[in-house]
Amino acid sequence: MKTAFTRSLWLAAATLAAGALNAGNITVKGSDTLVILAQKWAEVYMGKNPGTKIQVTGGGTGTGFAALQNQQTDLCNASRPIRAKEIETCIKAFGKRPREYKVALDGLSVYVHESNPVAELSLEQIEGIFAGKIKNWKEVGGADAPIILYSRENSSGTYEFFKEHVLKGKDFAANAQTMPGTAAVLQSVAKEKNGIGYGGAAYGAGAKHLKVKKNATAEAIEPSEATVLDGSYPIWRYLYVYVNPAVDKGEVAAYLNWIRSDDGQKVVKDIGYFPIQPQFRTK
Repeated sequence: MKTAFTRSLWLAAATLAAGALNAGNITVKGSDTLVILAQKWAEVYMGKNPGTKIQVTGGGTGTGFAALQNQQTDLCNASRPIRAKEIETCIKAFGKRPREYKVALDGLSVYVHESNPVAELSLEQIEGIFAGKIKNWKEVGGADAPIILYSRENSSGTYEFFKEHVLKGKDFAANAQTMPGTAAVLQSVAKEKNGIGYGGAAYGAGAKHLKVKKNATAEAIEPSEATVLDGSYPIWRYLYVYVNPAVDKGEVAAYLNWIRSDDGQKVVKDIGYFPIQPQFRTK
C-alpha cells in the first residue's frame, strides 16, 4: 500500500514537472534531419502567436529521446519510430507511453558531388558502397577514383534508418567519416568530388541527389512528393514528433495541431520535405 502511494506521489510530481517545463515556452529537441523544418515552424508560429516562445535544438534523434525521457524537453523530433526500450524508459519516467505524431514525409536522399557523372544507383549498389564492398566509382559507372564515404553519428535516427533499411543491418565501412549533422554531410560532399553521403530531402543544396532503383533491373526513381506518396521511391520514411501525454495540452497541443494543419504542412513543402496525408493530421 505504501509503495503504491509513494509511486502515485512520484508520478504526480513528474506530471507537475512536465507541465512546468512548457509554462510560457515550448522546448523542442532531437533530430538534425528535422531541425531546419522545426526552426521554420517555430519562426512562422511565433510570428502568428507572439505570446508563445519556442526553442529548437538538434543533437540527433537519440539525444531527443533521452531528453524526453528525462523530461528536459516538451517535444522530441525523430527521424525514425521510437524503439521498445525507449518506450519502456519513458513509461518508467512519467508513467505513460509517449504520444506519436507523424509530421512530414521524407525521401531520404543519396548525395554526390555535382560533377559526378553517376546519376543513379540501385539499393544493392548503395549498400555495397556504404558497407565498403564497392570502393571505386568505376565499379558503378563512374570515374576511376576512390569513393569517399560520409555518414552520420550513431545517435542519429537517419543513421539508424539507413543502416536498417539500406544496409540491412550491416555495419558501415570502417573508413566512413562520421559527421555531426546532415548539413555537415552535405557540405563535405559538396567539396569532395569523389564523395557520397545521405540525408533528408531538404538538405540538397550544393550537391546532387541520385535516382534510386529497387533492384538492378528496376526503373530509377527520383525522390519527389509523388514518388514518396505512392511508395515508388525506395527510401522514404515518416518524420515524427513525440510528446509526454501530460504535456500535450494548452500551448503545446495548439502548436502540434498547427504543425499538422494546412498552414503547418505548407511550411513542410516550402522547406523541401513532403506533407503528410490528411488522415494523419488528426489525433
